[in-house]
Amino acid sequence: MAVKMRLQRHGSKKRPFYFIVVADGRSPRDGKFIQKLGTYNPLTVPATVQVDRQKALDWLQKGAQPTDTVRRILSFKGVLFLKHLLRGVSLGLFDEATAMEKFTKWSVEHDAHIAKRQGAHKKARMDSRNVPVVKRVESTPVVEAPAQTEVTQEETKTEE
Repeated sequence: MAVKMRLQRHGSKKRPFYFIVVADGRSPRDGKFIQKLGTYNPLTVPATVQVDRQKALDWLQKGAQPTDTVRRILSFKGVLFLKHLLRGVSLGLFDEATAMEKFTKWSVEHDAHIAKRQGAHKKARMDSRNVPVVKRVESTPVVEAPAQTEVTQEETKTEE
């Protein structure tokens, strides 16, 4: 049985809301699923994502294949990075404490980066509210074009 990690659409028309679920690849998009892993709301700025990291990691290690969108969501939340680190532990490249230390360091940096982006977005949004709707148009000085000289019939005959 091919197990997929995918989005299940909910919400009304033009107001999507998604559940991140593990389902049989043959079942319909909004049909039967095995387990719910989290939610994704693309309407908020920035998009709201809630994922149970441990459940998602367990399903990835069992061989569940995420769709492209779910793969990006899991990457954003650090699940794929954690899977990568745990693979290094199983190969004996480093111990589990080092892997958790690396993940914690990445998580702190990632959270700081996201907070910075949210702050910048909030500031830009507040600044755009303070801009007047009608802009003043400055009058530009009119530059006169050089006078056109009329070409006489005689000049045209000489040119030919």
